[in-house]
Amino acid sequence: MNASLINETDMNFVGAEGNRLAATAYVPKENNIGQTPVLLMHGGGQTRYSWAATAKQIAERGRVAVAVDARGHGESEWMESGNYSFEHYRADLVHLCDQTVELWGNGKQGPALIGASMGGISGMLAQEQGDVYGWGFPLFSALVFVDITPRMTSSGVDKILGFMAANMRDGFESVEAAADVIAMYLPNRSRPKSLNGLSKNLRQREDGRWYWHWDPRFIDGENNISSGRKDRVEELMDAVRKINVPTLLVRGAKSELVSKEAVDEFLEMVPHAKFQDINEAGHMVAGDKNDVFAQAAISFLDDVLGG
Repeated sequence: MNASLINETDMNFVGAEGNRLAATAYVPKENNIGQTPVLLMHGGGQTRYSWAATAKQIAERGRVAVAVDARGHGESEWMESGNYSFEHYRADLVHLCDQTVELWGNGKQGPALIGASMGGISGMLAQEQGDVYGWGFPLFSALVFVDITPRMTSSGVDKILGFMAANMRDGFESVEAAADVIAMYLPNRSRPKSLNGLSKNLRQREDGRWYWHWDPRFIDGENNISSGRKDRVEELMDAVRKINVPTLLVRGAKSELVSKEAVDEFLEMVPHAKFQDINEAGHMVAGDKNDVFAQAAISFLDDVLGG
């Protein structure tokens, strides 16, 4: 199968507070009955377009791949409630599973999840709810966690949040200026020749300046993503110990967020999980080495769900 045999459709889902969640579904034109769909959830500050290349490759193999903008990100609704804690992202993800099963489910399994960073944490928390809808099977059929474990390096978390906060209120005078800031933050990544991809992570306002494509209250609101951070490690550990579906942990070998010790700890808690390091990749694994990452994730899903 190739890209010409895929329907790429923008659509909306409904989150836990009735909030609109923008998504793109990559649907094989050929018969895909019986193939388990895949949900792709991005990291904080990103959009669904970070998964475009991976999602297309998944669809080329015959599975529906659905990449979603998390609440307050990309083209999804900014929350009047200001609710951006992990509890709220977990709740949205549970709702997404239900709608995905309704649209493309095979009646035997929930969707598989590929979750990077924030998307992965949301998945860890959501999966412990098990058969929340009374389907007779778990919420997820398989889990792929991308550079995220319950115990994260504090300096890495602070570095990421600091980068996100630095320009979130004042914005940038141009897309090129944003690219300069990213190049300083990610000195090991080659600067792209085209800025079209970056422009999807920015929005231009009436003042002519360019701003990140996410709600600043995600960082500095009353119910922001860091809410309950002190208690989160134990909560996540309790959650991952309950994982009973096929699981793959993928780490960027140069990750500033996930140490080898954190990986070992995760594998002790989830002894059936598989693990793969991606050489020459940092925290943004799919962005740094997408082809290598996509092959690892797709091979895993084919093995555990059937190709």
